[in-house]
Amino acid sequence: MRDTSHRSDSSLRPLPAFLQRFAREEDGLVTLFAIMMILLMILMGGIGVDLMRHERERARVQAVADRAVLAAADLDQTLSPEAVARDYFDKTGLAEYVSSVTVDEGLNYRRVTVDASRTLNTMFMSKFGQDRLHVPAKSTAEEKVNKVEISMVLDISGSMRENGKMANLHDASDAFIDTVLKPENADLISISVVPYTAQVNVGKDIMDELNITQLHSFSHCVDFDDSEFDLTAISQTRSYEHMQHFEAGYSWNGYHRDNTGHYDNIYNPGCPKQDYEEVAPYSQNAAALKARISNFQPRANTAIHLGMKWGVALLDPSFRAINQAIGGDAAFQGRPADYGDIDTLKTVILMTDGVNVTTRRINRQVYANRDHYRHWSDYPFYWWLNRNVRSSERHRWYWTKYSASQADALLDNICDAAKAKGIVIWSIGFEVTDHGASVMKNCASSDSHFFRVEGVEIVSAFEAIARQINQLRLTQ
Repeated sequence: MRDTSHRSDSSLRPLPAFLQRFAREEDGLVTLFAIMMILLMILMGGIGVDLMRHERERARVQAVADRAVLAAADLDQTLSPEAVARDYFDKTGLAEYVSSVTVDEGLNYRRVTVDASRTLNTMFMSKFGQDRLHVPAKSTAEEKVNKVEISMVLDISGSMRENGKMANLHDASDAFIDTVLKPENADLISISVVPYTAQVNVGKDIMDELNITQLHSFSHCVDFDDSEFDLTAISQTRSYEHMQHFEAGYSWNGYHRDNTGHYDNIYNPGCPKQDYEEVAPYSQNAAALKARISNFQPRANTAIHLGMKWGVALLDPSFRAINQAIGGDAAFQGRPADYGDIDTLKTVILMTDGVNVTTRRINRQVYANRDHYRHWSDYPFYWWLNRNVRSSERHRWYWTKYSASQADALLDNICDAAKAKGIVIWSIGFEVTDHGASVMKNCASSDSHFFRVEGVEIVSAFEAIARQINQLRLTQ
């Protein structure tokens, strides 16, 4: 019998080494996976290339559209806005991409919209069925000349006679008016001039529209309760007081007799009495405004809060009924505009050369009838007291309406009320003390809205404010 165990052992002999290595080798599988990944990366990269080409083209068309509408919306250019916009695309070889040009314009604005688009053939995305990509571009630009309501609140108190300050104010006001009131701004910009000393003479026309018992005809100033400085409005229904007409003076300086030998009305009253010293509301007549301001003379004391009260009131919508009643420029019968009117900028330029001072009124029992009114319109108050009343009794003849600190607080109140309504306040401290500068800066809309100036610098301040107002008017 054969021994078969040897054959059985040889059939189980180990495989050669190279065959064993082949059996264990996995490189082929890795190569197939790598090939698949490379193909996917190429396809994804191709899609990325198509998308980058699309974005580059979109940015190019959009940039042309942006430049085109900005040029076409410019109010200074006189060509057809649509022609200007299309010319931009034509010059860059993209004329066929313009779908539409829409122009909307009116008295004080121009809005131009360009809709441009094209299609871009794809290089790789077509493999996925996306043969073309849409390249959109749309742009709108608007230039608008805002309507502007300006109150120029100007100090004409006695200290303005020093250092040529009044002459400098005349020059500064002229520069401001000429910068703002240009022919192209006709019917868009109104200026109200509010001269103030110890009071503001609003004039008979305005006073006739208020709920006031008029005591005399010498001047037209209004006295307010302190609470009125929390409000921007002047009411036609609330009861106000007609301010007394007198001068708290100690001498006859500046007075003269008329041709009958009677003393003329006091020269320097707390309430200015001349026509040119009255409020001039809502005007665009540059020549008339400059002529009025050129007549200003230094008068009496300083009550900045009263000037500001009227400057703000002339911007409050409640004054519209009064404006319509007194007439004036037909273009401005709808003013003041409502607060929040996006087409209207309301702004105050408040100027002083001093600080608030204590102001007094005559006790009512000695300012109670026509004889009293006439008497105090002829004689300086303290001059008469010093000659006719014992010194121990003189304090009984008058009372303090505003202390200096009280007037500062009321100024803060009316400035805060105005800023809360969106009124832009510029303030100018003209050769003022540090305290005066602090008070005026606090009133301004911001520190950059305050100017502290000396001498002829006031002209530059008014010019700078005018330029900035013009910049605020233009919105793109």
